[in-house]
Amino acid sequence: MPIRVKCIYDKPAPADGYRVLVMRLWPRGVRKDAVDVWERDLGTPLDLIKDWTSGRVAWAEFARRYRAAMQGRQDKMAALAARAEKQNVTLLCGCRDENTCHRILLKEMIEKAARAPKRRPAVCVK
Repeated sequence: MPIRVKCIYDKPAPADGYRVLVMRLWPRGVRKDAVDVWERDLGTPLDLIKDWTSGRVAWAEFARRYRAAMQGRQDKMAALAARAEKQNVTLLCGCRDENTCHRILLKEMIEKAARAPKRRPAVCVK
């Protein structure tokens, strides 16, 4: 099943499947039942949002800093990758342009997590 990206203000569709809001702050005018889960920790850190919207950082720097901020959140990404094996998953954010939104970076990281070999627990042999 694919991982999709979509603006939270676009009309929900059955093909969206599991709708995941990936913003630090709740978007204005959006009802709580518009999403299945809110993963605020996968949203862009507030200081990076401010630097991006003010124009202090270019896209390449934004992408580098966002990826660095997501270190330690591999479990959440792996869980979304596992869910995407069973049903469509749609990452939602308030940005209209998905080409310069963290959603596209997050989608890439989740897809990478899906391709990573599954770790098996260590077995102690005596």
